[in-house]
Amino acid sequence: MAKEKTEEKTKTDEPAAPAEAAPQPQQLQQTLTVDDSQVVAGYANFCRVSSTPEELILDLGLNPNPYAQGEVRVPVTQRIIMNHFTAKRLLQALSMALQRHEQAFGVLETDVRRRVRRQ
Repeated sequence: MAKEKTEEKTKTDEPAAPAEAAPQPQQLQQTLTVDDSQVVAGYANFCRVSSTPEELILDLGLNPNPYAQGEVRVPVTQRIIMNHFTAKRLLQALSMALQRHEQAFGVLETDVRRRVRRQ
């Protein structure tokens, strides 16, 4: 019984630590090095976006005749699969890059009919 009282006394004799002195979780820093020594460059003028609950899928290809009439076969040569968090970060990065481009060079008109100059 005396042993129990000693333990209790030891616990109550310890000063309470102030809330602001509580140890903060250590922030981890990450250094990211991009290795593009094995990159394969590609070009796409066609993009199809599809999605599942877990991932977003970008199919990229080259439409050899974008102004053709009737059925056109577009071979998909690259497929990018990412989660929705990465897709949102990609959306934000692309948006910022396009805004900077338009500030420097003017608005990009995506409707080809509005871009064509009549002669």
